[in-house]
Amino acid sequence: MVFKPTIEDIKNIGYYLGRIILGLSLTMSIPLLLGFMLKEINPALDFLIAIEIALIFGMILTRLCYSKKELNWMQGMVIVSLSWLVAMALGAVPLYLSGHWKSYLDACFDAMSGFATTGLVLVQDLDHLSFTHNLWRHLIMFIGGQGVVIVALALFVKGASGAFKMYVGEARDERVLPNVIHTARFIWLVSIVYLVLGTFALATVGIFSGMKPFTAFFHGACIFMAAFDTGGFAPQSQNILYYHSFPFEIVTLVIMFLGAINFKLHYHIWQGNRKEIVRNIETQSLFVSIILTFSLVAIGLKQSGAYPQAFMLFRKGFYQLASAHTGTGYMTIYPAQFITEWSQLALVAVMVAMSLGGAVCSTTGAIKMLRVGIIYKALREDLKRIILPEHSVVVQKYHHIKWVFLEDKQVRSALLITLAYLVLYGAGSIIGMRYGYPFLNSLFESVSAAANVGLSCGITDMTMPAALKVTYILEMWVGRLEFMAVFTLAGFFVALFRGK
Repeated sequence: MVFKPTIEDIKNIGYYLGRIILGLSLTMSIPLLLGFMLKEINPALDFLIAIEIALIFGMILTRLCYSKKELNWMQGMVIVSLSWLVAMALGAVPLYLSGHWKSYLDACFDAMSGFATTGLVLVQDLDHLSFTHNLWRHLIMFIGGQGVVIVALALFVKGASGAFKMYVGEARDERVLPNVIHTARFIWLVSIVYLVLGTFALATVGIFSGMKPFTAFFHGACIFMAAFDTGGFAPQSQNILYYHSFPFEIVTLVIMFLGAINFKLHYHIWQGNRKEIVRNIETQSLFVSIILTFSLVAIGLKQSGAYPQAFMLFRKGFYQLASAHTGTGYMTIYPAQFITEWSQLALVAVMVAMSLGGAVCSTTGAIKMLRVGIIYKALREDLKRIILPEHSVVVQKYHHIKWVFLEDKQVRSALLITLAYLVLYGAGSIIGMRYGYPFLNSLFESVSAAANVGLSCGITDMTMPAALKVTYILEMWVGRLEFMAVFTLAGFFVALFRGK
């Protein structure tokens, strides 16, 4: 029997959702202030309207649904799922009001792409977008990379038990510190420290490349926020190709890899435990995977003859591959070049890299390296059981901050999530083919959306069918939350209408 959610369940969900909305409204004050400082009055008014809408909804929910009860698992998961949809809807308001998006759906697409750190875009005339709106595009990526709910955990939520349920619902099942609220604040501390350092490094490169200081620092901050949060938005329509700077590419590569590392690993590195970088199963898996996939990219590019010079082949090939594997989505080529110049082997290698992703408890999406490493260890254990004598005791373990013995529940969880991602990749590609796009193109775009990468072969465009836009929005949402919170939300609505 399925039990119908009670009024108390709905009030608890509404109350915490309202607090998250209020937190989101506070973040909108940052571009609002920039707009007034730069005398971009109309853009500033767009954010003023959006803030008022968010405050109204937030205050209504917190007043009508006021509750002091602790969250349970179902409520926490539902809050997380709904908060990302609400963040998309509210975050799209100032974007749509700017006039640079063809429709509100297009603005929602870019808002979800930002919060989910994907990087696919439908914006028109990006090169003439205001500083105010451009900052918001990258700020939502910075918020989404840490987690929409992390804002609430760091500032508004009391009670470690309820906070942990929301934290896990956002596809983070590892606590850096014993208290999950302190974990959320540490994640923000790491991100802000790196933001200062990364912005300075990128701005310095920009100034030496001939950019004006304000422009260099603005671009540096925007590029850092998107690179560290493995997003892919850029202030200019040509993406990283706009800068035509090898040093700029090197700095962004470093930032991408920092964003793809587990925040727990960041903590241990900050504590001086640098050996963990070499011993950790995630970094080992990531290194091996990058070597293998880049080898395929290099062979494919050599076959196609796209880049006759070895240095240019490495520069273009490795950058796109690293961007794909870390889930960043930055490009130093045009989207159409994936189809017209890259061989199918190189394209497939990039898709494999996108589908695997970076570390758990990082800013990346996709299957993730810990699960890949666990599946490999499980396969190795089963092979040993077959090869060795029957009376042999086979024990497999791996190093992930500490030594962990491999258990069946870990393998089952890794396989289930991997299977779910593969189904999601395939479903999106089928819908793409339904609208007339070739199989490889459709699969590439679907993997990019569901794995929250942002690389595009040219399908993502404001002229694509509305149903395909909705499909990619759903893929970005489901892929970013790693299924469980979304499944819980679906179950909640089934119980609400059919429960007893």
